[in-house]
Order: sequence, then structure tokens, then C-alpha cells
Amino acid sequence: MQNQDLIVLKRLLEWREQGLRAVLVTVTRTWGSSPRPVGSIMAMAQSGAVVGSVSGGCIEDDLIREFTHTEESAAQPASPIEGSPRRMTYGITADEAHRFGLPCGGTLELILEFNPDAKALQQLITALDAGQLMQRQTRLEDGTVSLAPSDKPTSLKINDQTMINTFGPSYRMLMIGAGQLGEYIATMAVFNGFSVTVCDPRQEYASSWTTTGVAKMDDWPDDAVKKFKPDQRTCVLALTHDPKLDDLALLEALETDAFYIGAIGSRANNAARRTRMIEHFEQTEQSLSRLHGPIGVYIGSKTPAEIAVSVMAEVLAAKNGVALPQEMAVGRAKANQEALS
Repeated sequence: MQNQDLIVLKRLLEWREQGLRAVLVTVTRTWGSSPRPVGSIMAMAQSGAVVGSVSGGCIEDDLIREFTHTEESAAQPASPIEGSPRRMTYGITADEAHRFGLPCGGTLELILEFNPDAKALQQLITALDAGQLMQRQTRLEDGTVSLAPSDKPTSLKINDQTMINTFGPSYRMLMIGAGQLGEYIATMAVFNGFSVTVCDPRQEYASSWTTTGVAKMDDWPDDAVKKFKPDQRTCVLALTHDPKLDDLALLEALETDAFYIGAIGSRANNAARRTRMIEHFEQTEQSLSRLHGPIGVYIGSKTPAEIAVSVMAEVLAAKNGVALPQEMAVGRAKANQEALS
């Protein structure tokens, strides 16, 4: 599954190439609680088709009634899907917040862009598919769009003249090891919009892989990491339990900007790995500070499926910039339990 922004942009491009009028909606500001973060996008076609979301559903329904032609809104003509970008705000009063299903105190500001240029959309999508982070700047006076590559993700910026939203390619996951746990993690990662690649030079494992939508590599894992070129939107997971495969891949990953690097294994195995890396590969406690292990958050997981939930939760927390309490880490939680027993 592609990330949600790409899904929205590609569907919007299809509509525009078909000659359909359409609206691109962007969340630009929120006050209090809000269902979707700033920078979230959705698109609507004149037919009433919608992709993406800016709230829990009620605001989408109102926008559909206001700007598209559906059977439900046929009795009342829709507002024209044309003109300069328009700013709309929902949830100013408690009654309106309740009506639109916003959390208590929530207020949402949107920018609506009418009939985005298909050529500019194609340029943006092509860059994202190639792995380039992009800034899309919209001039609010007339809707003119300009695109520029970006070196790092940034939050949406808006003033009275322009709106700048940064779009990134899909988050990527490189897994070392094509075992059963990897299949469960890959399924969850794809569901969450990651582009997943599994590397395993062991033919007996690679040949039994069944999860679809996942790229495969049979290189030696450290070579695979070099080829993969992890960046700030990449995580690397070592899942084989075999030091010959996991350790060198992890060492290569630690030289990159990957936002999450981790290895499966018991507390004893992970401690032994750190010792090996310090004694034989010139690592230090500081250089290994980014290495997670045992990976996952503690939920008492026993089965591969439950362990995958645990691992994916920690990966998503890192992706979203959430610092989890140390007590939630598998190693710390188990040590605390043993101390209490």
C-alpha cells in the first residue's frame, strides 16, 4: 500500500486527466483537539468521489454537499469548483464542533484548491515515486503552484500569500530475514503505508516467502543495506537471530540516517551483540545508542503475530516522533518483572 498522500495525489491526477473538475483540500491549522494533523490532504471530484480525509467524516460530508454534485445534493446546487484557493474554518463554536464530530474544543482550518494543474501534479508524483522529498508551494492569490526538492521533512507553512506543504515518498522498511515473524511485520508495515523490502540470502527462507507487495533481495545483508541507502524515512530490522547476517547489516545501517534500527532477540543475545560490536568492530556505547534491542514494546507477546504488533508499535512511535517511556521497552519491562518476582 502506498502512503496516503500518494494515493490522494494519484487519484486527483486521474480525475484531472479525465477532464473532471476537482478540489484538493489541505488541513492548514488546528486548535485544540483535531482528528487529522496539519498537512493532511483529501481530494474530491465533481461527481462526489472522495479520497483521503481531513476529519472523522462529518466535515467531508459537508464539503461534498457544498462543492460536488451527488444525488443527495441535487436539490441544492453545489458551489462552483473553480476560482482562487478558498479558506474554510470548522468548529469555531461548541455547537459547530459537535455538529461536525470534532473533539471537544477542536477547530480546523482548511485550504481548498480548485482544479489543480495536471502537469504539476504529475511532476510531483514522479518525484515522489523516485524517492525525492518535495515542497509544493501554492500562491493563495491565484492558485499557482511551484515545486522544489527538499532535503528534510518540514511542517506545513502558511501565511496570507502562500502555503508550503512538504510531501515525502513512502516510508521504507528493510528487513533482514524472511522468516515467519518478518511476514507478519511486513503485512502490518504495508498496511501502514510502508514500502517494504526483505533481504535473505538463505534460499530455504526466501523461497517460502508468501507475503505479496514486498520487494526481495538475496544479497549479503550488509551489501543490501548499502544498495538500499537508508534515509530519514527508512527503518532497518534484523530478524534472523544469526550474527553473521544481522550484525554487519546493523553496523552498515548505523552509518545511515535511518530513523529506526533494531534487532530481534533476547536480552542476553542483544547484550552479546553489543559486546561483539564494541570488542571487534570499534563501536562504543555512544555509537550504538541508536540500536534498538530487544525490539518492540512490552505487551506480553508470545506468538509471531503478537511480537509483530509489538515491533510495529515501536517503529510507528519512532516514525511519529513519540518518545516512549523506558518502562515500555521489552528488556526494561522484563527486568522490572523479574525484580518484583
